[in-house]
Amino acid sequence: MIDSWSKPFFDAFSDSKNAQLYQVSFVDSWFLPLSPMKRLLLRLIKKSNSDGKNAVQRQTVYSFGDHYYFRKELKILNLLTGYIFLLDKFGRIRWQGFGLATEEELASLLSSTTLLLEEE
Repeated sequence: MIDSWSKPFFDAFSDSKNAQLYQVSFVDSWFLPLSPMKRLLLRLIKKSNSDGKNAVQRQTVYSFGDHYYFRKELKILNLLTGYIFLLDKFGRIRWQGFGLATEEELASLLSSTTLLLEEE
């Protein structure tokens, strides 16, 4: 699901040194944050998705614990789908999408990203 957003983003901005992509996974389970399970989970899912060919910086982050209020503020209502946010250099949300990307949404994301990169 997230790849429907990130792959076109990488393709469009692979030469940009100012574009960064963070994939954040919220783990709200009470069982998985326990130390042995957390280490095992991170070891299993810790793979580099970056091939090093792109200038776009990609980071994967995992956050364990209760994220209810954080998700509420960002309007992340459906825990079974992916959400995407475009932030400006000050960390303000400039664009938001969720689920599988449509052609119209991708065009909007890419044009918004281009405008933000031109502002710098």
